Amino acid sequence: MSRRRLVRMAAAGVGAAAAALGTGVVVERRVVRSRKAGAAEGDRLGGLRSDPVVVTTDDGLLLHAEVDEIAPYAARTADRSPAEATLVFVHGYALTMDCWHFQRLHYRGKRRTVFYDQRSHGRSQRSSRENATIDHLGQDLATVLGELAPDGPVVLVGHSMGGMSIMAFAEDHPEEFGDRVVGTALISTTAGGLRPHRIISRLIPDRIGATFGPRLMAALARAPELVDSARRGGSNIGFLVTERFAFGADVPGSYVELVDEMLAGTPFDVLAEFFPHFEAMDKYAVLHAFASVPTTILCGTRDVLTSVDHSRKMAERIEGARLVEATGAGHMVILEQADKVNRVLDELVAEAERQHRRPHAS
Repeated sequence: MSRRRLVRMAAAGVGAAAAALGTGVVVERRVVRSRKAGAAEGDRLGGLRSDPVVVTTDDGLLLHAEVDEIAPYAARTADRSPAEATLVFVHGYALTMDCWHFQRLHYRGKRRTVFYDQRSHGRSQRSSRENATIDHLGQDLATVLGELAPDGPVVLVGHSMGGMSIMAFAEDHPEEFGDRVVGTALISTTAGGLRPHRIISRLIPDRIGATFGPRLMAALARAPELVDSARRGGSNIGFLVTERFAFGADVPGSYVELVDEMLAGTPFDVLAEFFPHFEAMDKYAVLHAFASVPTTILCGTRDVLTSVDHSRKMAERIEGARLVEATGAGHMVILEQADKVNRVLDELVAEAERQHRRPHAS
């Protein structure tokens, strides 16, 4: 295929996407108003809080973290079962710990759980550009574990970029798996082979998209204030794009609003700093570490960001891994099918603790 033809195809793909968005905004304004009205009537999501804890990373960054205790930790450490795991939740790209609302609600009062905002996200401090990498997110996770779960077994739960953070941690600390880390859940994520440009249009060939995507992000990053203005929370475009890319089916407007607010609250230059690392990432060689602990891989069948094929491929590479496909769910399956996700996590934690107890049994 000639280069000129490839360029024409790329232009056609972008043009088609722009035309669809332009006409769609006019037609769907009424839908937006209706969905937002529904959101106002629903429960406010993302409002669960505990006392903030500051975790200092190896490069001096301050991460915002929160720990939900069953009871004051100091008072119950002596009585705590050696097999009772702490659950550590790691959120995804352009989100915050608030994305775990339904999981946090489910485990409150039942389990010790740790949540934190990844560097440059939410209430955590901005990273330097050179440290805005997936590998550094893995180092941050090691620091969080050392500070907030220094003893006892741990189950790691990662969504999207959070799953990648866990893989980066596994690359640096494979010895932790089967020792302190007794179980993992990798949700809506990938170990590599991601083609971010396909999110813009599946009509763009990889040969062009691999160059086009990063260049577009770099160009937009030169005027982040203008982009952020267009992305502001609650805008019609932001609301529609969030709904279309985050969910696989109709969900309450409050779910869309929560995701829209998290996305809009993440500065565009932060998005641009992390973006190139997704296509470059390849952690398949790391996956062997997960075979030593119960590992669940979960993805929605209508996820357009990290498709279910990525989850299937990871499950094939991890001996004994359990693959769960959430029929009809999109990328934000942790909100969209929260009951299913919580049930699967319960099963994972129970299995992880059973296996952890076996070596200690008399």
